[in-house]
Amino acid sequence: MSRFGDATAVRRVGEGRYELVLDGAYGFADALNGGYLMAILGRAAVDVSPHTHPVSTAATFQHVARPGPAEVIVEPRKVGRTAATSLVTLVQDGRRLVDALITTGTLDAAVEPEWSGAPPVPPLPPLEECAHYEPEPDDEGIATQLDMRFDRATMGWLDGHPSGRPEIRAWFRLRDPHEPDVFALALAVDSLPPVAFNLGVKGWSPTVELTWHLRALPAPGWLALHGSGRLLSGGWFDEEVEVWDSAGRLVAQSRQIAREGR
Repeated sequence: MSRFGDATAVRRVGEGRYELVLDGAYGFADALNGGYLMAILGRAAVDVSPHTHPVSTAATFQHVARPGPAEVIVEPRKVGRTAATSLVTLVQDGRRLVDALITTGTLDAAVEPEWSGAPPVPPLPPLEECAHYEPEPDDEGIATQLDMRFDRATMGWLDGHPSGRPEIRAWFRLRDPHEPDVFALALAVDSLPPVAFNLGVKGWSPTVELTWHLRALPAPGWLALHGSGRLLSGGWFDEEVEVWDSAGRLVAQSRQIAREGR
C-alpha cells in the first residue's frame, strides 16, 4: 500500500467505530491538513455504506488534529437506493475535532460530462514552466508528501509582492506511488496555500468549514488545481477550488470559509 493509503486507513473496532493513527507527515507544525482528515472520514463513511464513493462532504473543523491515535464515529442518517448519508466525527483525546456530513453514491467511470460548448478547462502553464519545491532529506510535513508545480503568476506573495487577486493555480500529485483516487481528491481540494495570501494575508489560516463534491472518477496522472476567492472581510475569507484530471475532466469542486492568518 502507498504511504497515503496507509496514512488514511481506518480499522473497524465496533459498529460505526474505527481506530486509526494520524500521520504527522500530512500536516504542518503538528497541525494536520483538513483534506487529509476528510480523506480518512470518507473512508469510514464508505465502509458503512452500500455505495462506493463519497460524493459530497461538508466538514466543520472545531479543533486542531495532532499526530497520534484517534477514533472515527459514523452515525448513519439515511440509506437509499442511490445515496446514503452519515454524520462522521473525528475524535482525539475525548474531543470532537471534525464533524462531517458525508453522502455516498456510486459513480460510473464511463460516464462522459455534458457541457454546452467546449469544456471550460482553466489555463495552467506546462509543468516545466512552473515553480516547485524539492524537499531536503531532513524536511518534514506535508510538503514532503506532495509534488506540486505552481503557476508563477499566482505566487508573487512568496517574494512579498502579492498580486492583489485571490487566486493560486498548481499541478498536483502525491510523491509516493498512489495514483489519483477519490480519497486523494479530498486531500487535493485543501492542498493549495490560502488564496488570501495574494491579498496580503500572512500566517496559518485555519479552515472553519469546507464542502467538497466528487464530480467524476479521476484518470491517472497529474491533477490541475485552480483556487480562487471572492471576499476578504473582517478576518474571514472564502476559497473555491476546482480539480481537473489528466483527461481534461472536472473531477472535484470545493468551497470553504477560513480565518485570516495570524
